[in-house]
Amino acid sequence: MSLDVGAIRAQVPALSSGEARFDAPGGTQTPRPVIDAVAEVLARPLANRGRLTEGERNADAIVAAARGAMGDLLGTAPGTVVFGRSATQLTYDLARTLARAWGPGDEVVVSRLDHDANIRPWVQAAGAVGATVRWADFDPATGELPPERIGELLSGRTRLVALTAASNLIGTRPDVPAVGELAHRAGALLHVDAVHHTAHSSVDLAALGADTLVCSPYKFLGPHLGVLTGRAELLESLRPDKLLPSADTVPERFELGTLPYELLAGVTAAVDFLAGFAPEGEGGRRARLRSAFALVERHERVLRERLESALAGTPGVTVHSRAARRTPTLLFTVADRSPVEVSERLAEHGVAAPAGSFYALEASRHLGLGDAGGVRLGVAPYTSFEDVDRLTEALAALK
Repeated sequence: MSLDVGAIRAQVPALSSGEARFDAPGGTQTPRPVIDAVAEVLARPLANRGRLTEGERNADAIVAAARGAMGDLLGTAPGTVVFGRSATQLTYDLARTLARAWGPGDEVVVSRLDHDANIRPWVQAAGAVGATVRWADFDPATGELPPERIGELLSGRTRLVALTAASNLIGTRPDVPAVGELAHRAGALLHVDAVHHTAHSSVDLAALGADTLVCSPYKFLGPHLGVLTGRAELLESLRPDKLLPSADTVPERFELGTLPYELLAGVTAAVDFLAGFAPEGEGGRRARLRSAFALVERHERVLRERLESALAGTPGVTVHSRAARRTPTLLFTVADRSPVEVSERLAEHGVAAPAGSFYALEASRHLGLGDAGGVRLGVAPYTSFEDVDRLTEALAALK
């Protein structure tokens, strides 16, 4: 069975613009069921969570449903699902909380492969308490970050390793479980940025070896907010800053203020939409999501190979996405042309392919691309072969 791309596209109103969109790594377009779910919540009675009035019960049910949906998506318990404004905000909050137990002589390991949202919060938190930051460099020639390169940096004073499950810039997928084993052997925690990864592959918190993990629903057809999850016993042990009257239970103690109920309904709808890619009769939602992502990965791999062929046939192009295991995300540059110029030329042909470093500033600089970065092509479940054909024609016009 293959992914029914036509049926998916029919549910995404923004695609009616006719553009060939390769900007999914920055955020996907929104399916109609997600839009409707958001609107429906705003049209019904709504209040702060409780059990007395209809509005209170609606809010309570929305939150419970969203925690259950994200639990199924991430292979974690619903009671460990924390919602926040963004993955960046949640990572900053987590870093400040964990750093209370750090001090001079303690060490934190970060990777130059990562988005800055999984670097700067840890660097700044470590700096505030006098801890040392150690940097893991990936190979710019291959895009690879072998586990042993991180292992070499670990010591008995390592408190945390922060690592992406997939680079949002060049798509590299490090061996996160192997890094987790090394980190835990050294007595350290592993925090995983799964923002890019969750859009392309089935996620399982325990299988990754992650102690904590963040992702962003707007990268996988949902609304704009962030999600944090982690081992229940770890979350129970943490005491983040919170208002005195607010709930002290997990996950509520990590959630500041009233939750955006309409967006949480959109999260549930997005997860259900993804699960709907699977064949009927696949069992529960978690099982359907696994089957759905197997279809997504197969479809996106074929598209990535077509994109690579198109780029290989374009004079002056250098592709910087080269790791053996990677998402369908390709960063490229064209000789004697700035990334912005190439992006503008592609846009003239109805192709959305943005340029920049996409907040993966350390990775861009390590690749020798400076702050300008390159042009990024990324696909989503709704990307079609016709989109790739449009891009191929636009690339040919660059000559």
